Amino acid sequence: MPRQAAYEAVAAVHRDDAYANLVLPTILRDMGLFGRDAAFATELTYGTLRHLGTLDAILSDAAGRDVERIDPPVRDALRIGAYQLLHTRVPPHAAVSSTVDLVRTVGPGATGFANAVMREVSGRDSDAWVAKLAPPMETDPIGHLALAYSHPQWIVRAFSEALGGDLGETARLLIEDNERPPVHLCARPGLADAVELADEVRGTPGAFSPYAVYLSGGAPGDLPALAQGRAHVQDEGSQLVANALAVAPLDGSDGRWLDLCAGPGGKSGLLGALAAQRNARVTAVEVSEHRARLVEQATRGLPVTVLNMDGREVGADPELPEGHFDRVLVDAPCTGLGSLRRRPESRWRRQPSDLPPLTRLQRELLAAALRAVRPG
Repeated sequence: MPRQAAYEAVAAVHRDDAYANLVLPTILRDMGLFGRDAAFATELTYGTLRHLGTLDAILSDAAGRDVERIDPPVRDALRIGAYQLLHTRVPPHAAVSSTVDLVRTVGPGATGFANAVMREVSGRDSDAWVAKLAPPMETDPIGHLALAYSHPQWIVRAFSEALGGDLGETARLLIEDNERPPVHLCARPGLADAVELADEVRGTPGAFSPYAVYLSGGAPGDLPALAQGRAHVQDEGSQLVANALAVAPLDGSDGRWLDLCAGPGGKSGLLGALAAQRNARVTAVEVSEHRARLVEQATRGLPVTVLNMDGREVGADPELPEGHFDRVLVDAPCTGLGSLRRRPESRWRRQPSDLPPLTRLQRELLAAALRAVRPG
């Protein structure tokens, strides 16, 4: 079941352009996976997505054909299987047989092919595959690092340039990008205390946000505090952004707050809990219908109104009047390259050509936010 859950998540990412952090919790819940099984499915999902570039190069070599010529369902099953072989402690025979079993359910005619490919992959460890397939470091350092640490070459080049061409530091940064990120919880103000929540979940209070709790492992979806709405999963950095908005000094009334780009709802959830303590209300705007529903789920029971509309319509829609809001937050759409540990699929979706339209959209949203906030 964990492997099937990981397959469903990875397939959704590639088939539907979904984000693993949004689809995987639902898959785990629907399949009734908890504890170790949920943790294993999570490891397979995120590990496969992080190492996708290198896994594809290995599978292409092992299969004797470009990975893009393999039927997509079979391809995703093989990716998960190769990740098990090269990056987990699953015994090789178990990784091979479980992958063949998975292929039998998603591409029955390819079981023999899958068995042969997996046995070929199992003939080398990860370092040996990199040694065989990566360009020489001496003549093509960017290409070598890209394959060794599974990042697109343009991102490796951008990191290297940002670090002054220091290839050692670039490699260190790429390695950190592939580490499992810690799980942070947000104890919702008025509903939970971070220190008490840390005791409850056997975690540690955060170092920077007054609402943060660090988890040592496990599946956070199993925790009663999340089911009860007393806490939610949210990076500590995001908590600090929402808190900065809430504590910024202002003159006059303080009852109307706006989150202009609210999906999937983490910041709106924290702002809603803070607003409830201060007799304020939050308007949360999200242009994507799917993400707007996620905001509604994340803010259930809080003084938050969710609007499924374009945040740039400030002043053109009566629900978003100009000069109306006391506090406005703009978490504008971006490349996601600053959070590759959390969203490893982002590295394979973005191209340098994505940047100009994103920066234009960011400017337009910032201008809309300036129209929305009142003087003072």
